[in-house]
Amino acid sequence: MNRPDPGSPDQGANQDDAVWLDLVARLEGKSTAEPAQPGETATGQSPGTPAVAGGAPTFRDFDPLGLAGAAPAELSAAERQEASTGSRDTDAPAGSAGGPRDYDALEDGGEFVPEEPPSLAGTDPLTMLAWLAAVGGPIALLLSAMFWRSAPLLAIVGIVAVFIFGTVYLIMKLPQEKDDNDDGARV
Repeated sequence: MNRPDPGSPDQGANQDDAVWLDLVARLEGKSTAEPAQPGETATGQSPGTPAVAGGAPTFRDFDPLGLAGAAPAELSAAERQEASTGSRDTDAPAGSAGGPRDYDALEDGGEFVPEEPPSLAGTDPLTMLAWLAAVGGPIALLLSAMFWRSAPLLAIVGIVAVFIFGTVYLIMKLPQEKDDNDDGARV
């Protein structure tokens, strides 16, 4: 087997260390030619002292790989105010796009009024009984376990049977055909 000699330096690790040091130097705002001094921060101050307001890096300056290029110029407060009121000067950049609120709201047809749900009076009585059995069966079992501990076995079996028959009836009433163009959403 070929094992590296414990005394020889690992060339891959040295390259990884060089890349890591370069990344750290970019994050601290120093060039790779100027290594960081121990006990010194990115601004050249000792740790714990506040950075100078003009020279402190900001979040927008964070680009460890150097891919962003030049940072976009940010508008001043006066320019943002002019842009929000709509009175732009003619010296404004021609390619500047409007902001997310620079549009007129579309006129709505009014308030949304949901449709009236169908009446339960028009429901099939057998379907209503099946729903009562499917929902009421477990509730009846719970109540009998809490309050009627000496319930006869025939009553418990009857409640379970009614629940099963109601559930099976509701499952059998489900539509059998599937529309391939229906994704289930309703408008």
